[in-house]
Amino acid sequence: MARPLSDEKRRAILSATIDAVSDLGVSASTASIAKAAGISDGALFVYFATKDALLNEAYLEVKRDLGNAILASYPAQGDLRERCRHLWDRYIDWGIKNPRKKSAMRQLAVSAKISEATREIGFEPYRELDAMLEEVVSGGSLRRASVRGLAGGLFATVADMTIDFIERDPFLTGELTLAGFAFFWNGATN
Repeated sequence: MARPLSDEKRRAILSATIDAVSDLGVSASTASIAKAAGISDGALFVYFATKDALLNEAYLEVKRDLGNAILASYPAQGDLRERCRHLWDRYIDWGIKNPRKKSAMRQLAVSAKISEATREIGFEPYRELDAMLEEVVSGGSLRRASVRGLAGGLFATVADMTIDFIERDPFLTGELTLAGFAFFWNGATN
């Protein structure tokens, strides 16, 4: 009878994968991931059948972590600006606290290795937030844009840029967070 797989090893593999993708992109070798996880290369494939399966699961792991961070205490009944500001503040805070996860997400989000099915699963917890962001732009100059996810893409781009500036000068975290939000909000609603 086969031994059950270890959750601890699985988590170590995913953590090592996220770090490797952050450092080297999706071309990081499975050998280097296995070594960082403290297992043999062959053992990695006991947990994940292929490297693509591993990358897809790492993508979902980061999406879940981000979702948990930004959805905590989400003011679903708040006004539009309050809900958007909550999302902004939590996204910025998560990005500052998790630079490697943020970097890995950037790499994985544009990778052809991530399947459409995985992308849909990863997007599911964000549907309400996506609708809220679409509402943000509905009255402004972007209202005629028919590209699904444009508002979310703009939000993430400006937020990531804000995080990059904060990483360079952490003493300005509060000011940069406010300025970045004002830039997004004014651009999206006007």
